[in-house]
Amino acid sequence: MHIPENYLSPSTCAVMAAAAIPAIAVSAKKVKENMPKEKITLLGVFAAFSFVAMMFNIPLPGGTTGHAVGGTLIAILLGPEAACLSVAVTLIIQALLFGDGGILALGANIFNIAFILPYVGYAVYSLIKNHIKSKNGEYIGAAIGSYAGINAAALMTAVEFGIQPYLFHDASGQALYCPYGLDVSIPAMMIGHLTLFGLAEVIFTVAVLAFVNSTSPEIAQNQPQTKKSKTMLGILLGVLVCATPIGLLATGTAWGEWGIEDIATITGFTPAGMTDGILSDFSSIMPDYTIGNLPEWIGYILSAVIAVAITIILFKLASSVTKNKVKYEKQ
Repeated sequence: MHIPENYLSPSTCAVMAAAAIPAIAVSAKKVKENMPKEKITLLGVFAAFSFVAMMFNIPLPGGTTGHAVGGTLIAILLGPEAACLSVAVTLIIQALLFGDGGILALGANIFNIAFILPYVGYAVYSLIKNHIKSKNGEYIGAAIGSYAGINAAALMTAVEFGIQPYLFHDASGQALYCPYGLDVSIPAMMIGHLTLFGLAEVIFTVAVLAFVNSTSPEIAQNQPQTKKSKTMLGILLGVLVCATPIGLLATGTAWGEWGIEDIATITGFTPAGMTDGILSDFSSIMPDYTIGNLPEWIGYILSAVIAVAITIILFKLASSVTKNKVKYEKQ
């Protein structure tokens, strides 16, 4: 679902950035106003969970892959504004350090994955939870909400891909950017997300939510986090980080994230905007989660460790400079 560099025209990227910036700004403002500063560090912890979740690639017949995101999970535990902010930071780190998603496409990726996904997921979750008063209502809402959220984000991404050849093409009619129209992009994107990738999002969301409710119930109750809670979350995150090389078992690349050579092989031509576009020569520090000549699985784990450390440190620093007066709710 991460849109690569030069798949979208610069004007499309500008429009999506214009949509994403206020979403992040409003989310940041609401987090600052409504969340105790001591709890802001948790945004980094759950941003790390989201980052790690996206490293577990799942293969789909036909050679493509996908993954869970965890945006609805964060929205349920900390609120949709917190989810938007934390997933956005994750996407920025992925693009800048690991080349996962384009720099110019950051606005589109943030709008789709950090805004559409958690807000839709949380809205569906809230609706179901409010109507199902049984003990399992929260988990039913979390399952259906997370499924709806990731598919809403996938549909938005498919539309952004699919409008490119209609709006941006040369005199001969050849696409300048993404060459797949809506008749291809929507079914190709949605088949995987309506099946395996949506299921992966449901499993990840419900499983981690159940773990948090069992070991760290004070998070959902807006109470100070206990030492035991921090330890248990740290253990789970550490286990997931060590298990990330499992994602390497999935061969292939997510649909719509192919390189220029793959596009040329599939379509018979190379869109000019993809070869001559802005930032075509940009190279990330650790492309595709590799580090130098280290074995791929070691690079994968170290990449996860680095990203986890960065997200937690960033939100820890944000917490230290935040001057709000919001207190935890009294029981």
